[in-house]
Amino acid sequence: MTEINRNLADNIRRLREARRMSQQQIATLSGLPRPTWASLETGTANPTLAVLSKAASALNVSIEELLGPPRSEFEFIPAEKVRERRRQDAKLRPLVPEALPGLDISRTELAPGGRMVGVPHTTGTREYLTCERGQVELIAGGEHHLLNEGDMLVFRGDQRHSYRNPDEQRVSISISVVCFAN
Repeated sequence: MTEINRNLADNIRRLREARRMSQQQIATLSGLPRPTWASLETGTANPTLAVLSKAASALNVSIEELLGPPRSEFEFIPAEKVRERRRQDAKLRPLVPEALPGLDISRTELAPGGRMVGVPHTTGTREYLTCERGQVELIAGGEHHLLNEGDMLVFRGDQRHSYRNPDEQRVSISISVVCFAN
């Protein structure tokens, strides 16, 4: 059995069991015959892309998740392994360890008096900004919005925008959730 077949078998069985469904139930949901589903779970199948697509759709996951190495129930990521990036006067740190389709979630530290120019995203993108510490000024669409600790702002992420820490003494911290348009 190849590594991909083993991954597929383990992932499909684990995902089905997590949903507390029988092979017959998930096969019916996917539109696949039960023997086909059984062969996917045993690793003996050589599925077409159409079969993988139906299985992924029934389990509400991507094909990549079906074929990739099985995920453990827990994954500890030590702080020193989290890849921070710097942009202008800001330090950005992801808040989830892996890419989530359609989302970018990060924590931004802006140096005292610092600025960071945001990148306009695809049309229809929404951005959710929460000030956690200090103050953050968002400039977008010709408007200035000052957020204090605990304040939130929702705005179109597809326009030119920038962030500024108006405090010349303290670092500001904000959380940004970008929901990309499909």
